[in-house]
Amino acid sequence: MTDNSALDPEDRKIVTLARSARARNGVPEGAAVRDDTGRTYVAGTVALPSLRLSALQTAVAMAVASGAKSLEAAAVVTDAESASDEDRAAVRDLGGPQTPVLVARADGTVRSTVTAG
Repeated sequence: MTDNSALDPEDRKIVTLARSARARNGVPEGAAVRDDTGRTYVAGTVALPSLRLSALQTAVAMAVASGAKSLEAAAVVTDAESASDEDRAAVRDLGGPQTPVLVARADGTVRSTVTAG
């Protein structure tokens, strides 16, 4: 478990945004990513009959659709122990293998940080 007070303020911000998206929308996961210019993109899980995307995949797609060229960091609030391989792949596609992915609990406590690689 990570002490959130030790996180960079910008990383704390994306964890807070991800947590808010999850709570506000009542979805299983919330996510946020920060691009190389500092802009943030926030999303929740998409679960339609014809389309299923995790929150992190949706946040990455929103960044791409908005013209982001790279990612600095990503955060996901989830009950899972870690970010899925598919989520890490989406972050890696835009941010590269060293992009950090913060994995947090519903209360916002960061349980781990992994790289997209």
